[in-house]
Amino acid sequence: MLPPQRVYRLFRALRTAGIGNRRTRAILREWLATRPDLGHDAVKYRNGLKSAARHFHLPLASDTSGTTELGDFLFAPGRRKRYGHGLLDAYRRAHFEQGALYELPFTVAEGFAAKHGIPREAVLERMEPRMTRLERLRTQRSALARSAADTGTSTSTSTDQEVRTDLTVMPLTRLALYVLSLATDERVRRRAELTRALRTAARRAAGPYTGTWGRVAGVLDDSYSSSGSGEKRRRPLATALACHFLLDALAAPGAYTPLWTSGSTDPLLVRPYGPTPLGTRIIDALDGAPDRLVIVSDGWDNAPPGLAGEVLRVWRTRLDREGRTSAVHLNPVYDADGFDVRRLAPSVPTAGIRDAEDLPALVEIAQFAEGRTGLAELRAYLDRRVQRFLDDDADDPFCRFPGGIPGQGTARGETSSEAR
Repeated sequence: MLPPQRVYRLFRALRTAGIGNRRTRAILREWLATRPDLGHDAVKYRNGLKSAARHFHLPLASDTSGTTELGDFLFAPGRRKRYGHGLLDAYRRAHFEQGALYELPFTVAEGFAAKHGIPREAVLERMEPRMTRLERLRTQRSALARSAADTGTSTSTSTDQEVRTDLTVMPLTRLALYVLSLATDERVRRRAELTRALRTAARRAAGPYTGTWGRVAGVLDDSYSSSGSGEKRRRPLATALACHFLLDALAAPGAYTPLWTSGSTDPLLVRPYGPTPLGTRIIDALDGAPDRLVIVSDGWDNAPPGLAGEVLRVWRTRLDREGRTSAVHLNPVYDADGFDVRRLAPSVPTAGIRDAEDLPALVEIAQFAEGRTGLAELRAYLDRRVQRFLDDDADDPFCRFPGGIPGQGTARGETSSEAR
């Protein structure tokens, strides 16, 4: 299920660590067998595939003619005058023929364009039908920056419209990551556009449950620890931001109360800052007697330590014995020491969350864990989720193309639809 570039990076890490046992080789062989087009991988991820094949002695599948031109392409590129595979031959011709680079993936074509001295604007114009959605977004961001630097204004109207079109179809959590990657002044300048896109994505994720949760209070962690790791920068904060907009969509109109640990009231400008006063924020949330309390935090309550767990214990055992308010803690950070996620209190169900889109299902399972719903209700809910997933895939035009709609990439990043 990982994007291919991360898998090839894993291959290199295994090689560096000297791991090459039979089980590892079998796993890698099976993964390569599921790739729809190894010729595409040989062009776009050349070093990764070459390194894996050499170190792990992986057999490279022959093409339809029964030859081993993929091995020649990787290990003896000068042996053949031409290749039967279109991409492999385009890569060969791109060394001396400018027109061939436009048949290649965008990231590969960029390198050849620089080699031939082709202006970047011309490459972007001709390569646009072959670019994935994230590639378009990255190039448009750089175009926006160049436009602002050249003209002294924010953006051109046409380019800004293209960016808005891309944002409206992005998944909620990925969109939140994109928003947090922007500078503060750019978020302020594009506030209406970004807010509209986040709300659209949240309504799409909520689906038929939009506005059905009644009064909802969300305690959202934007403390310094939400900055994430070097590999996943701002991931916990992005999950909290996405959950904020999703909870707003799930709650009844005007019945959602967001409470950020920093005290921020502007979700679009949140940043990892300060301690984690979860206990205080939970008291503020419960003061409004919500129907549902959702806490999105890594669980490291430190202002003061342990207050959140004590508040939840007293509230559940002394103040709300009837269980009028349903509470769930969603933790976006995996605790490697305990092979689990950190809990706040034994009386409140805790679940790990990676994508905010999983929030409704996790909350429903927490309701079952607390005894608020029975097995029949849980089965019915999960059946509806499965049916909705299947219906969305059946209606999704990306599923009718091996690599997504030409020129549009895929709905879940740069990987093609076989991951789905």
